[in-house]
Amino acid sequence: MKILDAAQIRECDRYTIANEPIASIDLMERAANTITDWLFGRYCFYNRPFTFFAGSGNNGGDALAVARQLKSMMGTPIMVYKLEIGTTSADCQQNLVRLQQTEGVTIKTISKGDPRPSIDPESVVVEGIFGSGLNRPVEGYWAELIEHINNSGNEIVAIDIPSGLFCTDNRQNTGAIIKATHTLSLQLAKLSFLFAENEPFVGQFHILPIGISQQAIDSAETAFNLTQKADLARLVKPRSKFAHKGTFGHALLSAGSYQMSGAAVLAARACLHTGCGLLTVHVPQSAYQIMQTAVPEAILNIDDSQTEYCTADRLQRFTAVGIGPGIGQSQQVRDGLAQLLKNCTAPMVIDADAINILADTPKLLNSLKPNTILTPHPGEFDRLTHKHTTGYERMLTQIELAQRLNVIIVLKGAFTSVVTPDGTVRFNTTGNAGMATAGSGDVLTGIILSLLAQKYTPAEAAVLGVGIHGLAGDIAARTDGMEFVTASNITDNLGKAFLKLKNLDNE
Repeated sequence: MKILDAAQIRECDRYTIANEPIASIDLMERAANTITDWLFGRYCFYNRPFTFFAGSGNNGGDALAVARQLKSMMGTPIMVYKLEIGTTSADCQQNLVRLQQTEGVTIKTISKGDPRPSIDPESVVVEGIFGSGLNRPVEGYWAELIEHINNSGNEIVAIDIPSGLFCTDNRQNTGAIIKATHTLSLQLAKLSFLFAENEPFVGQFHILPIGISQQAIDSAETAFNLTQKADLARLVKPRSKFAHKGTFGHALLSAGSYQMSGAAVLAARACLHTGCGLLTVHVPQSAYQIMQTAVPEAILNIDDSQTEYCTADRLQRFTAVGIGPGIGQSQQVRDGLAQLLKNCTAPMVIDADAINILADTPKLLNSLKPNTILTPHPGEFDRLTHKHTTGYERMLTQIELAQRLNVIIVLKGAFTSVVTPDGTVRFNTTGNAGMATAGSGDVLTGIILSLLAQKYTPAEAAVLGVGIHGLAGDIAARTDGMEFVTASNITDNLGKAFLKLKNLDNE
């Protein structure tokens, strides 16, 4: 699913109106129907009143239309505050007239300087004050009104975007912003929804299709995309009946150290449970017995040093290489990483301590082969680059670094982003907060390594690896709750995650 900016969204609306064809007021009515259905489905059993705040633009028109439709479906009290902010759009005015003709709805007008309105503490607040086209911070009286709504303690549902939030870049946004419990985004997600700094405003967002022209969306150029389950399902390769273990590749994993053998175990198990044919794990002597017991399917490579395993002749038999989980940062490990980067020609995924070594030794970045996959969390990424104050700013650096080094960067988080060397950004939509647990990143490294070994392209391995990792975490959380999720739970549910993707058409 594409992520478009405010101007592109307006153009898609315009194209739909002109080419469906459909009158703009009827497109607004269709959008309102979708919002009303969502509100009815969530609140119809609670018999709670609703308080609407509607601005003067088309976002306000949506709110007025929803208030009218909701009243026809529910008998609960509905209070509407129409805000006099500039000139009222034609569609907003028409919906105001329609609402005035609806029995059982109380409408009051609020002008700049009026006393702040009372809000029924039992009501659900639905707001459509400012839409996605807002391009300057909300200040003065209207900012005070937004803060009044925020301080009410009521559950708040934002139509399309929380009022005051910019659609894309909020680094210079110093104004007041609605703190929504739910945001009902029309047709497409907004880029600003995907960054941690905006979570207090967005709450939980839901994408509601309203019939915007798919042709218009397809023709819009953007670097930003949401990866959905259907996208993941299309990436999964079928397995031939006559395949053998050599068909699915031979991966090399360098992981673990004294007191960190668990990282090697977690990554190795994830690699094997993602379908790799053969796995060799390079671990120190201290991890030998642990690995033999915990992962009997793995071949062990135990050298006297951290550099013997990464000579060119010994690397030739591997179809993919992964390094980093729990390896530490000793000088021997650093030397081994340098040799590996020099001699390895197979696709590679680099994580954890290996990323921190790269951060300490920037000249090694020049040794990265094209399409090498780096999987930092935000702290590791900042050490690799520089300190960032917002997720949006960090994403811009992520794009620049991926393009400059010609690598793929997987920046882990709530909406893990995969940036490829062409600057394309794909945000993941699977996963949950229960996955914020020790070893979860080691599992992801193992998954991506396995996919690389099976000859998925690096971009496919990164996108599918992140998605299947999150989906397995979702299954684990759904079974036992987010608090119960561990890295091992995620691995244990990888098979179910693959099955779910293969059965999407049957759902």
